[in-house]
Amino acid sequence: MKVGEAFGADRWQMMKEILLPLSVPSILAGVNQTTMMALAMVIICSMIGAGGVGYNVLIAINRLEVERGFEAGFVVVDLAIVIDRLTQGITQRW
Repeated sequence: MKVGEAFGADRWQMMKEILLPLSVPSILAGVNQTTMMALAMVIICSMIGAGGVGYNVLIAINRLEVERGFEAGFVVVDLAIVIDRLTQGITQRW
Protein backbone atom coordinates (compact mmCIF):
# COMPACT_ATOMS: atom_id res chain seq x y z
CA MET A 1 0.00 0.00 0.00
CA LYS A 2 2.82 2.37 0.76
CA VAL A 3 4.24 1.69 -2.70
CA GLY A 4 1.02 2.90 -4.31
CA GLU A 5 1.11 6.03 -2.23
CA ALA A 6 4.75 6.58 -3.14
CA PHE A 7 3.90 6.45 -6.84
CA GLY A 8 0.97 8.83 -6.40
CA ALA A 9 -1.96 6.43 -6.79
CA ASP A 10 -5.32 7.62 -5.56
CA ARG A 11 -7.71 5.45 -3.50
CA TRP A 12 -9.48 3.93 -6.52
CA GLN A 13 -6.21 3.05 -8.26
CA MET A 14 -4.86 1.47 -5.09
CA MET A 15 -8.00 -0.65 -4.75
CA LYS A 16 -8.12 -1.65 -8.41
CA GLU A 17 -4.44 -2.19 -9.11
CA ILE A 18 -2.94 -3.27 -5.78
CA LEU A 19 -5.40 -4.42 -3.13
CA LEU A 20 -7.91 -6.36 -5.23
CA PRO A 21 -5.36 -8.41 -7.22
CA LEU A 22 -3.55 -9.30 -4.00
CA SER A 23 -6.75 -10.40 -2.27
CA VAL A 24 -8.31 -12.43 -5.13
CA PRO A 25 -6.59 -15.73 -4.17
CA SER A 26 -7.88 -15.44 -0.60
CA ILE A 27 -11.39 -14.55 -1.79
CA LEU A 28 -11.48 -17.48 -4.21
CA ALA A 29 -10.16 -19.84 -1.53
CA GLY A 30 -13.09 -18.74 0.63
CA VAL A 31 -15.50 -19.39 -2.26
CA ASN A 32 -13.93 -22.83 -2.71
CA GLN A 33 -14.29 -23.70 0.98
CA THR A 34 -17.87 -22.43 1.07
CA THR A 35 -18.75 -24.60 -1.91
CA MET A 36 -17.16 -27.67 -0.32
CA MET A 37 -19.09 -27.03 2.89
CA ALA A 38 -22.34 -26.69 0.93
CA LEU A 39 -21.70 -30.04 -0.72
CA ALA A 40 -20.99 -31.58 2.66
CA MET A 41 -24.35 -30.27 3.88
CA VAL A 42 -26.24 -31.92 0.98
CA ILE A 43 -26.78 -35.19 2.82
CA ILE A 44 -27.54 -33.51 6.14
CA CYS A 45 -30.12 -31.27 4.45
CA SER A 46 -31.82 -34.29 2.93
CA MET A 47 -32.56 -35.49 6.46
CA ILE A 48 -34.85 -32.51 7.00
CA GLY A 49 -36.68 -32.85 3.70
CA ALA A 50 -34.49 -31.32 1.01
CA GLY A 51 -34.41 -33.24 -2.24
CA GLY A 52 -31.61 -33.76 -4.72
CA VAL A 53 -28.64 -36.06 -4.64
CA GLY A 54 -28.50 -36.07 -0.85
CA TYR A 55 -31.95 -37.61 -0.75
CA ASN A 56 -30.72 -40.55 -2.83
CA VAL A 57 -27.89 -41.12 -0.36
CA LEU A 58 -30.30 -40.96 2.57
CA ILE A 59 -32.72 -43.45 1.01
CA ALA A 60 -29.87 -45.82 0.21
CA ILE A 61 -28.62 -45.63 3.81
CA ASN A 62 -32.09 -46.23 5.21
CA ARG A 63 -32.70 -49.24 2.97
CA LEU A 64 -29.16 -50.65 3.29
CA GLU A 65 -28.65 -50.51 -0.47
CA VAL A 66 -24.87 -50.32 -0.60
CA GLU A 67 -24.62 -50.02 -4.38
CA ARG A 68 -27.13 -47.18 -4.59
CA GLY A 69 -25.52 -45.38 -1.67
CA PHE A 70 -22.08 -45.73 -3.21
CA GLU A 71 -23.31 -44.40 -6.53
CA ALA A 72 -25.11 -41.40 -5.01
CA GLY A 73 -22.20 -40.68 -2.68
CA PHE A 74 -19.79 -40.86 -5.58
CA VAL A 75 -21.87 -38.24 -7.41
CA VAL A 76 -21.49 -35.86 -4.48
CA VAL A 77 -17.75 -36.49 -4.30
CA ASP A 78 -17.41 -36.10 -8.07
CA LEU A 79 -19.22 -32.77 -7.95
CA ALA A 80 -16.92 -31.63 -5.14
CA ILE A 81 -13.82 -32.58 -7.11
CA VAL A 82 -14.99 -30.86 -10.30
CA ILE A 83 -15.97 -27.66 -8.49
CA ASP A 84 -12.71 -27.70 -6.52
CA ARG A 85 -10.63 -28.01 -9.68
CA LEU A 86 -12.60 -25.25 -11.40
CA THR A 87 -12.14 -22.80 -8.55
CA GLN A 88 -8.45 -23.66 -8.23
CA GLY A 89 -8.02 -23.09 -11.97
CA ILE A 90 -9.65 -19.68 -11.70
CA THR A 91 -7.43 -18.85 -8.73
CA GLN A 92 -4.26 -19.79 -10.63
CA ARG A 93 -5.26 -17.64 -13.61
CA TRP A 94 -5.35 -14.57 -11.35
